[in-house]
Amino acid sequence: MINLEKVNDVFIISLEKDTKLNVAISQKFKQDVTQLIDQPNMKVVVSLENIDYIDSSGFGSLLSVLRACKNSNTQLKLCCISPEVMELVKLLQLHSVFDIRESVNDCINSFN
Repeated sequence: MINLEKVNDVFIISLEKDTKLNVAISQKFKQDVTQLIDQPNMKVVVSLENIDYIDSSGFGSLLSVLRACKNSNTQLKLCCISPEVMELVKLLQLHSVFDIRESVNDCINSFN
């Protein structure tokens, strides 16, 4: 379901074949990602490339991942958000909650 790649000390997470982060996969996504955040001070990027729809449970899973990251002092960044999904992100005012970048490289370069 999720794809994990490591570039230097940054973990890049993406969804393999899914185009929707919805009730059908959000619980598994949340569990898989929070299990990966098993050490403090990690650097994590969630690429939403190919995701064209996120429902309330999908946003809930992203917020749960963010909470887990904050609890372990892990930095989380989102990237590659489609214009349609970004509309929802802005509508829900989550663009002020998440660190959102254009691309994976932008995320990697923005870690301190």
